Amino acid sequence: MIALSLFCLLPFIHIWAISFSDSAAVNGGLVKLWPVDFNLDAYSYILGDSKFGSAFWISLQRTVLGTLINVLLCVLVAYPLSKESTHFPARSVYVWYFMLTMLIGGGLVPNYMAIKAYGLIDSLWALILPGAVSVYFIVLMLNFFRGLPRELEESAFVDGAGHWTILFKIYMPLSLPSIATISLFAMVGHWNAWFDGLLYLNRPENYPLQTFLQTIITQPDMSKLHDVSQMMNVTTRNVKTAQIFVGMLPILLVYPFLQRFFIKGIVVGSVKG
Repeated sequence: MIALSLFCLLPFIHIWAISFSDSAAVNGGLVKLWPVDFNLDAYSYILGDSKFGSAFWISLQRTVLGTLINVLLCVLVAYPLSKESTHFPARSVYVWYFMLTMLIGGGLVPNYMAIKAYGLIDSLWALILPGAVSVYFIVLMLNFFRGLPRELEESAFVDGAGHWTILFKIYMPLSLPSIATISLFAMVGHWNAWFDGLLYLNRPENYPLQTFLQTIITQPDMSKLHDVSQMMNVTTRNVKTAQIFVGMLPILLVYPFLQRFFIKGIVVGSVKG
């Protein structure tokens, strides 16, 4: 497993090495797993690129807002669906209603028409609202809720607590592993998404980071470098790898803090009935 893990890391290490290497070494194919003639010219270039900074900021907004909305709506839906049919008679109807959305999709064109009809085209909300309610997250969370002792809820009701108090003061604090898990899934999904940016955003200045990276990687144009000296110090590969590496950093920095909740949240949220 250690050998397999190291093997999976090799592409990332190679990208990192190219981003910190001299342009001559990169063009000569001399860079493998360690920078050659270490320099920061590629990072100086992308940090001075206003388009890259704007795309990074848009992705950051999308990830933060999208994750908060995903988690909040997931919890609000999962709590009532976790009740028994004796307490919530319409539970089965709502469960099937949500489950059908996992089996049947409207398609790309109807989705685009709906977003256009709501006036969301070319806005940040076009990237957030269509996926605001994830049925997969709801299934994980409601199964976790159903595994919590019913005595806790009954005791709270006896003490005069209502559903909102029980949800936010009892259920959510006890559900941190599952909340951390779906938060991680939501963050990775929002941060890595690029295709919806191409679909719903008409102006390149509104692109999130991954959509921006996809366009420059598939259509590189080194003529946009600021001056001739930059063209001598960096190459297309330098800039690409530096942008890719910076694009990976936020998730790489967040993941270690949520890892200890991750496995527990997945296992418990998947097997409880």
